[in-house]
Amino acid sequence: MEFNQQLYKKRRVTSMLGLAFSMTAMAIGLAVLLWILYVLFVNGLSALDANLLTSDTPAPGTEGGGLRNAIVGSLMIVGLTVLVSTPIGILAGVYLTEYGDESKTAELTRFVTDIMLSAPSIVLGLFVYAIAVATVGNFSGYAGSLALSLIAVPVVMRTTENMLRLVPGSLREAAFALGAPRWKVSTFITLRAAKSGVMTGLLLAVARISGETAPLLFTALNNQFFSTNMGAPMANLPVVIFQFAMSPYDNWVRLAWAGALLITLTVLVLNILARVFFREKVSA
Repeated sequence: MEFNQQLYKKRRVTSMLGLAFSMTAMAIGLAVLLWILYVLFVNGLSALDANLLTSDTPAPGTEGGGLRNAIVGSLMIVGLTVLVSTPIGILAGVYLTEYGDESKTAELTRFVTDIMLSAPSIVLGLFVYAIAVATVGNFSGYAGSLALSLIAVPVVMRTTENMLRLVPGSLREAAFALGAPRWKVSTFITLRAAKSGVMTGLLLAVARISGETAPLLFTALNNQFFSTNMGAPMANLPVVIFQFAMSPYDNWVRLAWAGALLITLTVLVLNILARVFFREKVSA
């Protein structure tokens, strides 16, 4: 075949332009991200003090205060969400992969999962408000956990399904050949083989819900005082940041920066853990 010098130059120029545009887009994205992180860390670190973890959110116009009630409330709401969404998401992912691969129920489940993954979080918050807040007559931490569970379950479910599909079919066939029932193969063989990927999905789901504000505005609302009663309005970091950041009080704005830094560091740690688990899965 005759070498076409003109075509080669044209393709090389196109390749260089595409690479240049890609590198420029990456540089702009990284610059904006670093700018956001720089502003967050500068303002957040200056707001950290000893009272942050020992004092509750202050009243309007007062000095001092901390985020103890909001931190405890967020930990309780997110913790209950993890306890609810983990078994539901993992078992649903196991069903989609091992039992309902060709069934109509599995197709409907995947369709609903796709809708929930793409639905705005404020819509899920309004849905839970209508069924769990308006009907009962009060906001609560339980309603907040329910709203966050509707966000976390599809993430865990889809990640579990994808990870289980990566397990070689020969591993299942070997277990079936030894006479193991399907439920044992699904739980003790395939799920154990994909545990690193499943854990990655769980950590990513927790990182996703840690900073959600809109669902908690309609469900858990807020509480100025320290409370561990999940059946009543409960303080949480996202809502406190939302309210304090728009306030005219410098002390509240300072606490909003500190809360934003805490959530960012938490999400950063969770993403690092997810990367470590995912790398472990690949190397295995």
